[in-house]
Amino acid sequence: MRWFQALLPREHSFFDRFEAHARLLVSGAQALRELLNGGAGVPAACAAIVEHEEAADQITREVFLAIRRTFITPFDRSDIRDLITALDAAIDQMQKTAKSITLFEATEFQPQMRELGDLAIQAAFMTLEATELLREMRANATRLNEIAEAVTRIENRSDDVYDAGMKALFKASQDRPMAFIVGADIFDHLEKVIDRFEDVSNSISGILIEHL
Repeated sequence: MRWFQALLPREHSFFDRFEAHARLLVSGAQALRELLNGGAGVPAACAAIVEHEEAADQITREVFLAIRRTFITPFDRSDIRDLITALDAAIDQMQKTAKSITLFEATEFQPQMRELGDLAIQAAFMTLEATELLREMRANATRLNEIAEAVTRIENRSDDVYDAGMKALFKASQDRPMAFIVGADIFDHLEKVIDRFEDVSNSISGILIEHL
């Protein structure tokens, strides 16, 4: 049966949608980093993140619809669902970060917050490259594994930056409890952005293992 399925045409538009979603992750991460510069540009950056998240949601809906309508998919349907869900969770977390910042009307951000934004951009570009390599995953297995390791290093670094940022926030906010609460919430959201990118990387690694 497997050799018979291999002869059937496969729907490759899934790869186009994965890449399109990943490009929105890059744009979202860049808007998030711009937001963390603070100042008057915060509202516009938040609005940009929301716009990218809405566009990503549309792609996610298209993927779920295509799963139902496509006879032969490039890999398991459950893996396709898991991957697009992980991709969408990453930009959803960026939107949650922007929503929290808007709610608290924050316009000033710590250096460690900006570093987490830089790490998010790195992870986003790694994710985009990985989705571009999925079309020929066997041929690109070595590079895909390298990307997974790089994303893990980014996530490990984000843990260190988070810890340092929380420590600095605590010291600076001992007589301002609300400032600590707001800052801690923003730090939590930013760290989760990096965590969601690692989830995407793990999803891709799982697909790769199944097809080698």
